[in-house]
Amino acid sequence: MRSANGRSAPAEIGLLLYPGCQTATVHGMTDLLQTASGFSADRGGPALRVSHWSLNGSAPIARTYDSMPSAGDRLDVAMTPGRLSGPVTPDEAAPFARWLADRHAEGATLASSCAGAFLLAETGLLAGRAATTHWLFADAFRARFPDVKLDPDKIVIEDGDIITAGGLMAWTDLGLRIVDRTLGPTVLVETARFFLIDPAGREQRHYSSFSPRLTHGDAAILRVQQWLQAKEDATATVPEMAQRAALEERTFLRRFKAATGMKPTEYVRHLRVGRARELLQFTTRSVDQVAWAVGYRDATAFRRIFNRIVGLTPRDYRRRFGAGPSATAAAATA
Repeated sequence: MRSANGRSAPAEIGLLLYPGCQTATVHGMTDLLQTASGFSADRGGPALRVSHWSLNGSAPIARTYDSMPSAGDRLDVAMTPGRLSGPVTPDEAAPFARWLADRHAEGATLASSCAGAFLLAETGLLAGRAATTHWLFADAFRARFPDVKLDPDKIVIEDGDIITAGGLMAWTDLGLRIVDRTLGPTVLVETARFFLIDPAGREQRHYSSFSPRLTHGDAAILRVQQWLQAKEDATATVPEMAQRAALEERTFLRRFKAATGMKPTEYVRHLRVGRARELLQFTTRSVDQVAWAVGYRDATAFRRIFNRIVGLTPRDYRRRFGAGPSATAAAATA
């Protein structure tokens, strides 16, 4: 991007403000980007222009904050923050989605944080593309936008000219990706060090909990789910579950997958790993003892399954999330 005098104009990152959007993201992202801009300028590199955009009555969406007024007119990145009260409805999204689509047509990269992905998806530009959002909203997102390749395990997904970030605080990871794209890796590392942000290696599945579908309306399957939830180790075979549901086994398998989105064996694994996470976090039991407590007689198999679902080994999970010194001591001796 060039200014009238032939020098490179600063890249502009615009944050789209809509009713109820997360103010922590708006102000935090502004601080992060402007700090990175300062680090870059100190090294003789390019600066970043940060702006806020909002709708004022019947007037068009326009800048309401600009760190560098008159620096240019075209956005390089347009970003939608999340919202603590949950995703926007299609009606709420309509004017903002049109604005985002227009900016994308002009060459801007689109970005979202948390539930801001719903607003981004309303543009239709995520169809057939990979994206993420807060793990808590994953089922609602899939139901509303089935043509998007959603991966709620990821903190950030970069898909060319669209970047999506996961949970409420994933805006920090998104901000660092934007800094890397616009100002380079040296400024990225300096900014991450200043804000004490781990610049790589995080995934949403390290933090998310298993939230099974319970409002599907299939009473027989719900009865099985409640039975599994009440079992201390959550172990059960498919024939046992089918018997509990009073269904023929093939019918049970079909209805269970339709109701929960998972095969029964996969569902049981997630329940058992969820129990294991609690034990690793809040008790001093060894990893082998935890494996036995949740129904695994083979501790090696338990470690493999835990790592596949959570993305961390049981020991690493306890080291990160163990509550208090007793859990930390247990991790050291596990």
